[in-house]
Amino acid sequence: METPGRRERKKAATRKALADAALKLFLARGYDQVSIRDIAEAADVSTTTLFKHFPGKEALVFDESQDREERLVAAVREREKGQSIVEALREYVLATWLPITTHPQYAEFTALVTGTPALQEYGERMWTRHAATLGAAIAEDTGADEDDIACHALARFVLDIPALTRGRPDPREDVERIFDLLERGWR
Repeated sequence: METPGRRERKKAATRKALADAALKLFLARGYDQVSIRDIAEAADVSTTTLFKHFPGKEALVFDESQDREERLVAAVREREKGQSIVEALREYVLATWLPITTHPQYAEFTALVTGTPALQEYGERMWTRHAATLGAAIAEDTGADEDDIACHALARFVLDIPALTRGRPDPREDVERIFDLLERGWR
């Protein structure tokens, strides 16, 4: 893997500074009480620079959306030989979702998103896009038609796991049970 150059590192640092500043302000004041200008000033950049990195306020909250989508697809396409798609997605969810549930700001972040209609709507659109992309990747990998309903159903089930396990006493156990169901079916 090639090391990113100075320009790419600077862009990534600016993007992170903007997302971090936005989240800090949103959690402190509430989403609707924070302007684009407030975020740009907190990150010490212009609003023009902010819009070069993010299309709007909602995208600042879901700043890792594109990376997550790419990693989901990579979990399918780059899995070990002989490993099932469901098992690869299980590993992905266990490695990425469970650490999020223990982050110190997890509860605040979840409350921010669920308590803000604009963020809920943006999250739903993002979720729908991720499900379509993952479903298409599963279909391509299995040789199924691009719109194969089983491939898209699997994608949607996997992407629903965070919502299904949110706030449960043992998320790891719940994730494992859900994937057992996906792997073996209802018993």
